[in-house]
Amino acid sequence: MHVEIEALVHKDCSQPIIDTLRGAEGIDAMFIETARSNDLFEDRQFGEFGEAAVVTLLVDEAHKVHVFDRLFEACDLHSKAQGVIFMSEPLIRIG
Repeated sequence: MHVEIEALVHKDCSQPIIDTLRGAEGIDAMFIETARSNDLFEDRQFGEFGEAAVVTLLVDEAHKVHVFDRLFEACDLHSKAQGVIFMSEPLIRIG
């Protein structure tokens, strides 16, 4: 089984996430997209909006805690309020 770990974080977290999680055990897919947010960050480069990174990880359930913790550390969320991370329940494959 797999879980999906999603994060909406400040754009500056993109490269640390890639550097930290590239080749990490248990990650089957990693997608990082850019977006804009008007309510998550005080740093707003575009008037009312600031740039954000939308991170999606498909992770083997056995490695979910380790990957979640590494993502949390890569974004420095223990000391900076620059995003949120959440994890799904195990995904069920149909078909």
